[in-house]
Amino acid sequence: MTINLKNKQEIISKFGKNEKDSGSIEVQVAMLSQKINELTEHLKNNAKDFQAKRGLLMMVGKRKRMLVYLKNNDLEQYRKLVKSLKLRG
Repeated sequence: MTINLKNKQEIISKFGKNEKDSGSIEVQVAMLSQKINELTEHLKNNAKDFQAKRGLLMMVGKRKRMLVYLKNNDLEQYRKLVKSLKLRG
């Protein structure tokens, strides 16, 4: 369930400030969203994989906390990120 290097570099170039910016909150949220999407697809086929389900719930909680942090510190960037990742309706 890991993101391969090509996908990781695409996410960093799209959401990061430069090519080596893997630590900014926007990149971290985008990577977590990618992992969540992959794990969701896995759980559609493997409904009884309870460890994966627990990991998914932990990732969703972590992403939620990161989004709350971003919303409190930079509302415009939060709105831009949520819109580009299509997280809220």
